[in-house]
Amino acid sequence: MMSPRRSRARRAGRSLLTSSRGPLVVAAALALAACPGPARYPRPAGTDDVPSVVARLERSRAEAASFRGASVMDYWLGSNRVKGSMLVMGSVGAKVRFNALSPAGESVMADLACDGRDFVLVDFQNNCMLTGPCSRDSIAQLLRISLTPDDFLHLALGKTPVLPQATGTVTWDASNGRYRVSLQAPGGSQDIVIDGRDGRWDVLSSELRDAASATVWKVENTDFSEVKDAQGKAHRVPEKSRLTQPSQKADLIVEWEQRELNVELSADKFVLAPPAGLPQCGAKPAAATATP
Repeated sequence: MMSPRRSRARRAGRSLLTSSRGPLVVAAALALAACPGPARYPRPAGTDDVPSVVARLERSRAEAASFRGASVMDYWLGSNRVKGSMLVMGSVGAKVRFNALSPAGESVMADLACDGRDFVLVDFQNNCMLTGPCSRDSIAQLLRISLTPDDFLHLALGKTPVLPQATGTVTWDASNGRYRVSLQAPGGSQDIVIDGRDGRWDVLSSELRDAASATVWKVENTDFSEVKDAQGKAHRVPEKSRLTQPSQKADLIVEWEQRELNVELSADKFVLAPPAGLPQCGAKPAAATATP
C-alpha cells in the first residue's frame, strides 16, 4: 500500500507538471497562431505598381468599342422611380441610344439619342422633348446619372474610367484575391477593387471623388460572366451593376439580360428625329388667346 505521504507527493508532482505544461501549451498555440500561413491567392506577376495597373485598365477599355444590349433598369425617371426594360446601344465617340420601355408593355416611354455631337430626348409620357449638345448632362436627362456617353459605355461593360495623371498605391489582398488600387491626381482621387483570381481582371468596384473628396460616382459590379464579341474574342462582363451619384441623389441598378460586344452600329442608329410640334420638356404652355 502506498503511504499517504508518497501519494500526496505524486499528486503534487502531477499537479506541478500539469501547471508547468499549461503555460507551455498556451505559448505554443499562440506562436502557431502568430505564424502566417501560406497566402490563399499568391499575387499575380506583372501588376505590381500603378502604371502597370492603369495600363491594363486602359487596354481593357480599348478592347470594347461598341455594344448593344437589353436590360432591366431600376432608375429615376423625372420624379418617379421606375423599374422596366431598357434597350441600350453605344459606340465610342459619344454615341449612345436608350429606349425605356413601359413596365406595362413594350411601348417606348422615352427615347434618348446622342450622335456624337448633339442629343435628342423624346418623353412620350409627357409628350415633350429636349435637345442640346451631347455631354455628361445628356444621359442625366433620362437617368439622372451624369456621365459622358463613353464613360457610360465602359461602365456598362465592367470597365472603369481612370483619373488622368494618377499616382498612388496598389496592394494585393491575398485572402480574397483582389487588387486594391488607390489613386490620387490633381482633380481628385479614386479607389478601385479588381478581382485578380485565376487570371481574372474583373472590376468589382470603382469610386471617383473630386478634389474636395466628395463622391462623383461609384459603381459596384457582381455576377461576372463570359461573353464573346462579334470576332469571337471572350470578354468578362458583369450581369448586375449599381451606379450611385450622391450629388444628383441618384442611383441606377442594372440587370443585363443580353449584350453583344464590338458589333457594327451604323451612324443612323444614333440619330433621333422628334415628332413635329412637340414642346420642350418643362416649357410653360402658351397663354390662351382671348377671344374678342
